Amino acid sequence: MALDEPKDTDDTFDAKGLKFVVDKEFMEKAETIKIDFTGMGFHLDSNIDLGESGCSSCGSDGSCGD
Repeated sequence: MALDEPKDTDDTFDAKGLKFVVDKEFMEKAETIKIDFTGMGFHLDSNIDLGESGCSSCGSDGSCGD
């Protein structure tokens, strides 16, 4: 998850005043994406298995992607 400007290959979604930009091919694979704010960052759920090395600690110690 990152800040980005929409491109021709993206879909945009508005939810509760927030604008989300998602690559169309990724969205086809994910089917549904659920985003929750946990107080320490964001938690994403989808049909794509991102494994245990996802960004569960982003926002707390900056170890995202390590």
